[in-house]
This record gives sequence, structure tokens and C-alpha cells, in this order.
Amino acid sequence: MAISFYDISIGTYLQTLGGVINFLEKGRAHCEANGIDLNEVVTTRLYPDMHPFRFQLWAVEHMTVGALKGLQTGRFSPPAPLPELDFAGLQQLVVDARDELAKVSRETVDALEGKQVTFQIGDFKMLFTAPNFVLSFSLPNLLFHATTAYDMLRMKGVPIGKANFLGPMRIGV
Repeated sequence: MAISFYDISIGTYLQTLGGVINFLEKGRAHCEANGIDLNEVVTTRLYPDMHPFRFQLWAVEHMTVGALKGLQTGRFSPPAPLPELDFAGLQQLVVDARDELAKVSRETVDALEGKQVTFQIGDFKMLFTAPNFVLSFSLPNLLFHATTAYDMLRMKGVPIGKANFLGPMRIGV
């Protein structure tokens, strides 16, 4: 079985973003229907030393659109300072990420497979091949932050499940 670099990167990013878009919309509708303040959701933390809901979605965007930019430039660093976005702004951030990635061609992404990517935070650097950057850094981080945002909505009582998280699956024969 052959799988393209596009499929393991952009294909998985798009599926995950689709799931996030789905559970965010269900979260918004549930909160509005039940008098739960969406501004409170945006600042929710699972634990005091963890980043808030807002950061989780900022990281989802960064581990998708930002990861593609890192593959293109060969450099990836933590995201810029977090903008003050409300729930609707965070929803739009994720929709915009999906829309931006949907425009990228298979050929463009597949051509990046042989590149290297340097992750840098301060003086610390890690050098990856492009596939290893996606498989061992970008995707695990993306899924961590998407899951954490999902868990925060569950903590608020939003009736979502695995089917809401999975996004549009690539099915067929």
C-alpha cells in the first residue's frame, strides 16, 4: 500500500479540523441553549497549570496551517502570542485553517516530502525529515490539542462523542 505525503499530512489535518469544526458548533449550540457563557468556555482550563480552551484551538490552527508553513520554509516554532478571540472567533480560526489547507494541491505537498524541518524554541533545536516532523511532532500535537478542546467541552456538559471528534473520514475501496 502506498500512501502519499499529502494523505498523511494535509489529509489528516483536514479530517481533524472537520471534527473540531463539528464539535465546536455542537458546543456553541449547547451552551447557547443551556445558558452557558461562551466567554467562560473560552477561558476554561482542565487544570490550573494547563493552557485554556482558547490556546487549544490556537494550537490546532498552528499544528495544521503553521505546520504546512514549516514544511514549506524548513522552520517551525511555537505560535505567536495568542490573540484575544471569543468563541465565534475561535470557530472562524478553525474554519479558516480548513479552508486554507483545502486549497493546497497534492503535488505541492508531495514535493515537500524530501525536505527537512527544524523546530526551534529559544536556543533549543530539533531537526526532522518532513515525514518525521508530521508523524512524530505535528500530528501528535494536533491530536493532543484537539482532544483537550473536546474534553473541555465535555467537561461543560456538551453532548458530543467520538463520532463528533473523528471528522469526515476517508472511506471507500
